[in-house]
Amino acid sequence: MITLAAIQTSMRGDNALPLRPAAQVMNLERLGSIHQSRLSFMRSLVRRIMRERWQITPVRFELDAEGYGHVVYEIKAPQGLYSFVLFSSYLSPEARNDRVIATQWDLTMALVAGQVDDIYLEKLRQNVPKQEAGRVDARVFVLSRANRSARNFDYVVDQLAKGEQPDIQQIAKVGYLYRTTAVYGSGKLGMADWEKVRSHYQDFARPFAAEMFVCLMLRNFSLVQAEHIARQRTPDTFQPMRPEIKRYFGIGNSTGLGMAPYLVNHPLLINRWVEMRELALARVRALGDISPRILLQLNELIARCAQHTRETHTEDQWQTENNRRTLRDLDALSTQLQEPLHDWDRLIEWSEAHCSLQGQEMLTSILLELYPALVDDLEDYFCAEEFLDLDPLMPLQTLKSVIETRYAWALDTDFSAEGARDTCWYRSEEKMEPRLGSIIDAQARKKQMALGVGYAVRRCYDHLCAYIEQNPDHNTARFMVARPKLRGIVRRIQSMNRCIYGDIQANLLDRNVLPMHLLRCKLAFFGVSKFDPRSRLWVRNTMFQGAPLLEDIGNRFGDDWFMPLAPQQ
Repeated sequence: MITLAAIQTSMRGDNALPLRPAAQVMNLERLGSIHQSRLSFMRSLVRRIMRERWQITPVRFELDAEGYGHVVYEIKAPQGLYSFVLFSSYLSPEARNDRVIATQWDLTMALVAGQVDDIYLEKLRQNVPKQEAGRVDARVFVLSRANRSARNFDYVVDQLAKGEQPDIQQIAKVGYLYRTTAVYGSGKLGMADWEKVRSHYQDFARPFAAEMFVCLMLRNFSLVQAEHIARQRTPDTFQPMRPEIKRYFGIGNSTGLGMAPYLVNHPLLINRWVEMRELALARVRALGDISPRILLQLNELIARCAQHTRETHTEDQWQTENNRRTLRDLDALSTQLQEPLHDWDRLIEWSEAHCSLQGQEMLTSILLELYPALVDDLEDYFCAEEFLDLDPLMPLQTLKSVIETRYAWALDTDFSAEGARDTCWYRSEEKMEPRLGSIIDAQARKKQMALGVGYAVRRCYDHLCAYIEQNPDHNTARFMVARPKLRGIVRRIQSMNRCIYGDIQANLLDRNVLPMHLLRCKLAFFGVSKFDPRSRLWVRNTMFQGAPLLEDIGNRFGDDWFMPLAPQQ
């Protein structure tokens, strides 16, 4: 088995693979342009489930004719037994709200270690539907909730009850029956923290694997519930949904600023995610054979991506223009491929000269799709030890050189320019969720989050230069004694110097910063598609569209649900 040390050697040794530079990859707009890929967490989770043939069985199915009640699924995976518990309740139209301030939902659910008996089920019933207002114990490691799609759910039930299939054109506009508004894990509300999940529950020991699994189970239940209600309504005329239409349904997701700080606060982990993606691309560039079969598949994937983009519906003008630009890029790429192709590097260089960032990163995802044997093993290396260590013996001249080399982007930013420090990231008092405000708001400033890494580096550098003038031979320890408030940023600077990527190279305090790029980046690593921004601060998207169904487990699996297309009617 390939070890992480061997992988890192291949990235840094004399025969290093051609990794793209951090200045290019960690640009905020480029990060906000990446797409789902083979290494996205949903794809790797589904591969694992299908390869290991997880047994997922409903052991309690207590729903009334309207689909209200509870269900419990038992999941037998190679390393353990788990339970997925879901509660379905009536939600009045006036109480329906996708925002984090909501207190009621159509569905609430939990992923639990072990079997669930009557006593524990009742304990979950008392707390899971309350979400943040409830409390659970460390047997639970994911908590979530979801609301019905007002446009799709009743329509699909009505169609199935009449013995008809839902119209594909209508489904393509909103490709889900439910959307989740939050998926909680990592110790929140009394749940097991990440260290416990990683060490005790090996089936979910990859980042966000448990959270993605809950979304997959929600997608499954949404289809089961719709058929259940339709069958109960008119048993004589009811017809089940065709499997290919079922697979086209995903699960919706509404994501706001809550996940944006994650990319800043976990730089070592983000470095690992980006490293593995970039190493996959480097392997393709260096080792990917360009055969007639590969060229045929390449053209098919370009056509698929174009059709998928055309089937993405949004009312947002910014996203609409992104989609149009991507379509133009894909069309130009198809034309370019009419010329002989012998080198992936040249195609990538051509895209960098002629395509938008959206088109360039779409090509990256397509290239990864062509070579499973070169890419898929990297999914085992997405975890990272997240310790930012201080090196007290580092000479200050070395620290100064590190900043000048690694953080040149921060030193090149003019933080005195108008609007350069106008944005204030803070945590709301009501929900303890991230918000975006103005630095002139005193209340927001009191709860400000330390997301301005570039500005912190600039301040540290200025203090460091002044200190070195007086004490050129001192080390970091003595500088820390004199400037203790800079300990956090110095620790980050020294630790990140051991990484290739990790720090987002942008001023997140700028008046015109676009948080959507942060949301898009993390969601792409999850594996979502069909981005539909509702403002500059939150976005709807679709998860697991095209993925296999639970009843497909144990059957042949081609892992071919990249950029899924609407089935033929």
